[in-house]
Amino acid sequence: MIDQLVTANEQESYSQLTIREDNIFVVNGFFTEPGIIENMAQTAAAGIGYQAMKEQQDKPPLGFIGQIKNLHIYYLPKVDSQISTEIIVENALLNVKVLKSKVSIGQQLIAEGSFKVFIENI
Repeated sequence: MIDQLVTANEQESYSQLTIREDNIFVVNGFFTEPGIIENMAQTAAAGIGYQAMKEQQDKPPLGFIGQIKNLHIYYLPKVDSQISTEIIVENALLNVKVLKSKVSIGQQLIAEGSFKVFIENI
């Protein structure tokens, strides 16, 4: 659910996605809430997978979202909008990461929230 992983390191990931009419999460010309959440999760997964590849791990780790907190979706982006998603690692302990996410169009924030990810094989 991302077009491009723009930046990724141990502390943050940044992606972009252009909303297309044929996207499974588009309804009546708007990218819906589940699509925004999936975009956040895929941005986190792409960043974690990139780090695993950079560290030459045999295979990317498997992750599971355990909790979503303080999710605020301020508005739904229209088809043909390009959203940018930023994931920041707020805390990490053993195989659990607490991530903060912000989704925007240009400088306008459209969604934000935090989630816990449980990761295997790290």
